Amino acid sequence: MSSQDIPEETLPSKQGDTREGAVTVKGDPFADPGLPPHEHRVQDIDERAAKRSERAVAFMFTLSMLATVAFIAAYLAIPIDKNIYLFPLGHVSAMNFTLGMTLGVALFCIGAGAVHWARTLMSDEERIDERHPIQASPEVKAKVMADFAEGAAESAMGRRTLVRNTMFGALTLLPLSAVFLFGGMGPKPGTKLRKTKWAAGKMLVNQNTMQPLRPEDVQVGSLTFAMPQGMTEEDHDFQVEIAKAALMIVRLRPEDIKDKQELDWSVDGIVAFSKICTHVGCPISLYEQQTHHVLCPCHQSTFDLADGGRVIFGPAGHALPQLRIKVNDKGYLEAMGDFAEPVGPAFWERG
Repeated sequence: MSSQDIPEETLPSKQGDTREGAVTVKGDPFADPGLPPHEHRVQDIDERAAKRSERAVAFMFTLSMLATVAFIAAYLAIPIDKNIYLFPLGHVSAMNFTLGMTLGVALFCIGAGAVHWARTLMSDEERIDERHPIQASPEVKAKVMADFAEGAAESAMGRRTLVRNTMFGALTLLPLSAVFLFGGMGPKPGTKLRKTKWAAGKMLVNQNTMQPLRPEDVQVGSLTFAMPQGMTEEDHDFQVEIAKAALMIVRLRPEDIKDKQELDWSVDGIVAFSKICTHVGCPISLYEQQTHHVLCPCHQSTFDLADGGRVIFGPAGHALPQLRIKVNDKGYLEAMGDFAEPVGPAFWERG
């Protein structure tokens, strides 16, 4: 039955309707009921309960500190290749499992301690503030500062020294986990970027024929790629080492060599330069025999092999390193040491 079918005299009347049989609605039917009466927690009325909560929060912060110390100790003490069996996970990395557990406990205890502190020791009284314009009046600003001061006092930071000190300790130690994690991003390079497989007495081996090179094997205007004696493509670190030790062998007429050191480090016009571009480490393979220039195919850095390998065009930052060579007693070309400077891109630390 719709409201149109109900006799008008039986419908509730509006406020002020005094007709006989009318239902009078007094006041606003949607009035704000307000907040229920505030109920105090046991910690608010019993200092012994507050002390128990304080000790519980301090215990969680202390546990976080111990977990952080355990994280650091595990990172330093557990071998990276050690595996352990854990049911039902099976065989897992001991370091990864320990680091994950200790870091998880450290973070969880800080969060749990903060939540327990807020729920049991900080003020939980609800307050209503009327909305105000975006630009606060001086009175509102003063009230905000007063509320902040009151909140700071209610947090009991000054009075609950045990909670405060253990929280600061946990928050201070936790960032150390991230510092130690930086070490797991990869092995430290040390000085290996400044050294290659070249050493005094190592013969120059043709990378195509895998045979030691004699001076007569290198013709004027030719380009030959070489690597140190003793390296093979079956070596597990071959790709890493050849990326630093790859060599270009070019024979020039001695009178065409402009740089005195380059001439002194050559053998009858045979010069040996690093094959690795000093821009971003691309292998150089394009040689122009008339100008004695080599071109990097990646970004067109151009080097003059008749003038100390200096840069004449492109983004490369410095000249190609030269390897000092000589002829040994058996008539083969051999190195007189390693490169005098690090090979490769200019963004590596040089020294």
